[in-house]
Amino acid sequence: MCEALCDDPRREEAWLLAIATKGRLADAALKAGADDYLHRPFTRGELLARARAGLRAAQQRADDKLVRALMIHVPGAIYRSAWHNDHALELISDEIERISGYPPHNFIASRRRTIMSIIHPDDRAAVLAAAEEAGRRGEPFEFEYRIVRADGEARWVLDRGQPVPGPGGRLWMDGAIVDITDRRAAEESLRAQEIEQARTEELRASRVRIVQAADAARRRIERDLHDGAQQRLVSLALEVRMARAQVEKDPSQAPAFLERFGAELLEASAELRELARGIHPAVLTERGLSPAIAALAARAPVPVEVLDVPADRLAEALETTAYFTVAEALTNVAKYAGATGATVRVACEDGALVVEVQDDGVGGADAGGGSGLSGLADRVASCDGSLEVQSPPGEGTLVRAVLPMRVASGA
Repeated sequence: MCEALCDDPRREEAWLLAIATKGRLADAALKAGADDYLHRPFTRGELLARARAGLRAAQQRADDKLVRALMIHVPGAIYRSAWHNDHALELISDEIERISGYPPHNFIASRRRTIMSIIHPDDRAAVLAAAEEAGRRGEPFEFEYRIVRADGEARWVLDRGQPVPGPGGRLWMDGAIVDITDRRAAEESLRAQEIEQARTEELRASRVRIVQAADAARRRIERDLHDGAQQRLVSLALEVRMARAQVEKDPSQAPAFLERFGAELLEASAELRELARGIHPAVLTERGLSPAIAALAARAPVPVEVLDVPADRLAEALETTAYFTVAEALTNVAKYAGATGATVRVACEDGALVVEVQDDGVGGADAGGGSGLSGLADRVASCDGSLEVQSPPGEGTLVRAVLPMRVASGA
């Protein structure tokens, strides 16, 4: 009968209690598959006690079967870690070998091989602190961290679980570890693509603004030429024709005409030089950044102290960007800052050229509020640099540009 009941699939996890007379029948029932036996005669209390014990044992057997099924089929390594016993593992599923490269028997009841021991050294302190906080609060936890496999490879895992306090201050951590390395790699790749796309869009917009600024500058130059030097030269040409006619009648007037023409030519030349200075300073091309910035400081309407400028020649794009950064910043100092003085500092630091212009004016400058600083930001960005404006009200303004020397030299 015991054998038939054990072979019946309907039994499932039911507890089988055999009732037999004293002797070999009880031993035979146990060998045939019974879980326990009870000798006759017995009291009602004895039967109830055995039945209750059997129910508890059957429930435990069903629970154990469920846990075993979960450990096999859940995509992750299920574990129970005794934190009160140096994080020793009391249970770990076979999936841990695929994730970590270590077989599960290496972990069980070992104080040397624990979940904490395979966490990447750079992540261990943060995971330990977060887990201790979760244990103190008694709340579920969820961590993402790196582990170091048996072959030395670093892998990302997701660890989800729950602190389980016990009597006597004991604490277990029950959880599951899932390998998320592929997911993290996909997220990093997507994030890099988004950053690169945003950078490309900003660069494209910056180039559009630079082209628009160049077009506007070209139109201004055309207008300045037309309204200034061109008009002066056209007028001078007309006067030369008129003077020729006058000199033919009275040659004695020639010196006066020639003197006036010479003065007009000098003024036209001065206008052209002033106009050319706004396009690209000759001193920068011929002598380099240090003399060019010294010339800017000398022409500034407020006292300017040049603290430091590299004496060696730099890449053309780098020198040009640094020059116009200083020029635009000093122009803003003169127009808006109400400053009594300014300082200029240009230095090579950590593979970059750092340009700083600081004044003691009223502050409150808005980097995005005017076309000057906005155009300057575009010029700096075209060299893969960054522009920062610090201008707290009443405390002056600092314009700081950082220009990568490697990028600029290859531009």
